[in-house]
Amino acid sequence: MAPPIPILAVRGSDGTVLLRGPPNCEKNADFQRDPLQSRYVAFSKDGTLFAWCNGEKVTVVKVADGSQVRSFDLPKTAMLEFSPLNTVLATWQVYSKTQDNPQGDANLQLWDLKTGTCLKALYQKKVQGWCPSWSDDEKIAVRSVNNELHFFENNDFINIANKLHLQKVSEFMLSPGNQPSKVAVYVPGSKGAPSFVRLYQYPNFGGTTCALANKSFFKADRVTMLWNKKATAVLVQASIEVDKTGASYYGEQTLHYLATNGETAAVQLQKNGPIYDVAWSPSSTEFCVVYGFMPAKATVYNLKCDPVFDFGTGPRNAVYYSPQGHILVLAGFGNLRGQMEVWDVKKWKQVSKPQVPDSTHFAWCPDGEHVVTSTCAPRLRVSNGYKIWHYTGTVLYKQDTPTGTELWETVWQPFPDGTFPERPVKYQATPSELGSTEAKPTQAYRPPALRNKPVTASSKLVSRGGPGVRFVLFSVGIQLFSPTCTVPVKTYSFKGSSLFFTIFYIVE
Repeated sequence: MAPPIPILAVRGSDGTVLLRGPPNCEKNADFQRDPLQSRYVAFSKDGTLFAWCNGEKVTVVKVADGSQVRSFDLPKTAMLEFSPLNTVLATWQVYSKTQDNPQGDANLQLWDLKTGTCLKALYQKKVQGWCPSWSDDEKIAVRSVNNELHFFENNDFINIANKLHLQKVSEFMLSPGNQPSKVAVYVPGSKGAPSFVRLYQYPNFGGTTCALANKSFFKADRVTMLWNKKATAVLVQASIEVDKTGASYYGEQTLHYLATNGETAAVQLQKNGPIYDVAWSPSSTEFCVVYGFMPAKATVYNLKCDPVFDFGTGPRNAVYYSPQGHILVLAGFGNLRGQMEVWDVKKWKQVSKPQVPDSTHFAWCPDGEHVVTSTCAPRLRVSNGYKIWHYTGTVLYKQDTPTGTELWETVWQPFPDGTFPERPVKYQATPSELGSTEAKPTQAYRPPALRNKPVTASSKLVSRGGPGVRFVLFSVGIQLFSPTCTVPVKTYSFKGSSLFFTIFYIVE
């Protein structure tokens, strides 16, 4: 049986549309384009359902045929998410209150997708962490309320099954997978005490002795926690906004490792500077870190936090593993020029090096063969559009946003694990009418008079100068001029036979 074709959701100022992915890359005829501006779009975890809110209502449809599942009259909805088994749809709108209603309305609503009824309406003022976190089997759901964690079982949001109360829980992350569920919690330091992250297994919350692992550290205003796929370890990126030494504009970051068997470590990075990105391999046995002052280093570490492979330095600030884990992409987006390095993880060999200037978004297709790069507003409001690539560097599809419109988001349809098996890595570019944008090798400088001409024996470099200073003269087949003064300057220009000659000096 042939594998399914992934769908790409495209959201912009001209509406929302679904695109069938490679190899055809055409609009999905089963989905009727919504011309209204959508505030948010989301696929269910298994990819069978698609939902969006357009300022009038929230609509849920089946991806397979576009048929409507549910429609909710919620014009103020700003965000929405599906529970892992598509039982619950969570919707959130900005919290507001009036003189007539000083308490405001409950702005987080949990809907039963089968019946369309509201299971529970809750108050959630902050957008950060607005959505409850579910275990993959939906037996547990958790949300943060007033610096403590409330746990619910079997989607019963009326009764709180358990609570985890520490001093001031600032962040938490529920582990992926089924039972037994684990949770990582972060408590910021205060009054000279260090910050710490602890791992607990639900429902054993009986103090420090019940923690699976504990890691304390200073210099942390905020943290980002990342579980591996098998829920055996967590990476914690701790950040402080201001570097008191003045060494970095980006503050200071450290990376810590905690395992459910109790092991902890501080990951020793090999270059000073900020940590730009961290990613676990889908195998859960290694992780990659992009770090250090530009040009940034990228290094793969094992579960002992020992370096396994070093990619050297380059203009990069992001790392992405393919869903199957056999390919890794290092990229430089945002304020960098948009270069991708595609690597075969098993052989540690570079596959391609495409150029993607002005890109603001990157995402792997679930098939592990293709990626999408997008230039989206508000990060960039000009030259919006997206491209679908093969990882060998070939552009298979390109869509530029029409003048006067903006592209806001591109999202791949997810699929259950195992839907797309791993394929052997290819090194030869896939044929395409749009070609590729492989980075060209750097060539030696040639003066304007010699450009677009074949290199001949008369076109050569002649070096002059002593220790500390080197003069380089470009010979064009006629007499060379020499400077008459002895004071070194950056550039001398001489005119002769209607040609200009430039002498450069290089301080060694």
